[in-house]
This record gives sequence, structure tokens and C-alpha cells, in this order.
Amino acid sequence: MGRGPSIEARKNAVDAQRGKIFTKIIREIGVAARAGGGDPNGNPRLRTAVDKALGVNMSKDVIERAIKKATGELEGVEYEEVRYEGYAPGGVAVIVDCLTDNKVRTVADVRHAFSKCGGNMGTEGSVSFMFRKLGVLSFAAGADEEKITDIAIDAGADDVVVYPEDGAIDVLTAPDAFPSVKAAMDAAGLVADIAEVTYRADNDSPVSGETAQQVVKLLRWLEDMDDVQNVYSNAELGQDAYA
Repeated sequence: MGRGPSIEARKNAVDAQRGKIFTKIIREIGVAARAGGGDPNGNPRLRTAVDKALGVNMSKDVIERAIKKATGELEGVEYEEVRYEGYAPGGVAVIVDCLTDNKVRTVADVRHAFSKCGGNMGTEGSVSFMFRKLGVLSFAAGADEEKITDIAIDAGADDVVVYPEDGAIDVLTAPDAFPSVKAAMDAAGLVADIAEVTYRADNDSPVSGETAQQVVKLLRWLEDMDDVQNVYSNAELGQDAYA
């Protein structure tokens, strides 16, 4: 199974797009609260979204206001979840998860991005079968591998992966087990650099040269869209992709 973007790359992306990140998280909080109620303790999806918000230093007032809008205590816009799938250049599989108040606008924007970057939209289910949903807690090099492994396995994690190229460690969990595993790690003083429920491909698709650069262009374009919450791909990219 492929490894996601590096911890440093994901942190830099958050820092560079703080405003957009806030908007995306607020939408996620709203959808989670509307679907499962406004109490994070009884709504794992909302708990994860709130933790993500706190992780980027969103104020508690902003979080509470987003929850109240979703539960009807305050007036707000309703967003709908929608997923698009397709292929980037080189046959790279791409999933685009969106929250939108206008599906016509969103699908047109996503289709335009694929077209301009040499890819094409697919039908529902055309690439999602290549991915699986899982919880990931990522630790940078130098973290206590033995302690992480002991706590993670005892808490119900599925696997602990150490990457020999840089010493980073990933704790992998089932989505339902993610909140309890994260809580156990936090309680043990093992705070992950990145903690999220995400999608990872079972197998990576290596691309290089101009093809890889086009893939990066498409992924960045999609990620920069206001309606897009998350973008997943099975691209295996080298340094030349960012030239």
C-alpha cells in the first residue's frame, strides 16, 4: 500500500493555505454535526473534525459557531457531500471529495481541471476500488518506535509501519478505531505530527518527467478549489515532479 505525502509536505501545505484550510474544516464540521449531532463525544466524525480544527489553531468560538449553524441554532448554508473520480496523466487514479452548495458549479470546475491537465473524469466507482479508507497517525524520524508500537497495538491499531528511507513512522487503524487509538497515543504523550482518516491506494502508480509534473499540477489545482475537501491519488512521484 502506498505511503501518503511526507509530514513536511503536508505541514507546509497547511501553512501556505491557512484561510482555505479553515474554510474546508468549517464545512466538514458542519456536515459532521448535521449528520451525527453536535456533541463531539458522541459523534466520532465531528470529534475528528474538531481535533483537526484545533490542530490548525482555530478558535473554539469559530468551532462552536460552525456546529450551531449545522444543528439549526444559527442560520447557515447547507453543504452536500459529493465525490468525483478520474485519471490524471500516466493513468494515475484520482479521487476528489467535495462539500458544495452547488453541484453544477463544482462538477464543471473539477472537469475543467482534469481536462486542462491532460486527465479525464471517470464514472462513479471507476477508481475508488483501488483505495481503502483508514486512520493514519504519522510521526517524524526520532520518535520512540518501541513505545509507539506497544501503545498502538494495545489500543487496537492494525499496523505500525517504519519507513527506512527517512525513519518516519505511521500507525494505521481502521476508521472506527482511529479516535480510540489517537486518544491512547495522546494520553501516552505520543502526539502525532499528522493524524487523520484518509484514503490510501493499495498500489502506487509511478510517473516521472513531464507526466509527473502534469500530475502535480492537476493535484494542486484540485486542492486549491474552495469546494474540494480532499484529493487522493495513487501517484508515486519523484523529485523531478516538482521541478
